[in-house]
Amino acid sequence: MHELMIAQNILDKVIGERERLGLEAVLGITVKVGALSGVFPDALQFGFDALCRESELDGCRLTIESVPITIRCRHCHAQAPVDDYRFSCEACGSTDVDVETGYELDIAYIEVGDADADPTTQFQQSGMTNGSAH
Repeated sequence: MHELMIAQNILDKVIGERERLGLEAVLGITVKVGALSGVFPDALQFGFDALCRESELDGCRLTIESVPITIRCRHCHAQAPVDDYRFSCEACGSTDVDVETGYELDIAYIEVGDADADPTTQFQQSGMTNGSAH
């Protein structure tokens, strides 16, 4: 179950950012997971929840945003979503296409703030992109 390793990597990166930036509390993490990433969202959620209970981020919630597959045709340059794993251009029928989205595995946001105060702030987090958590 490589999702457990990915969940550990997410926790490690967020704890590192929390320490680096001197953040008081991490309330939530949003992760983007592409349909072609090979990651099962339910397994990632399960692994994260299990590991989070035993970490300094206990109580932090994980939100998983699914990223659909989209392609761009090399022939007519049309961009379209992929349905039923049919990698052909809807406009011209060509199968000479590039995958534009679907491989993502990114920490998109870290929600931070005082655990007792509101509102919380969000900031863009970079670092784990295109499956580098593996």
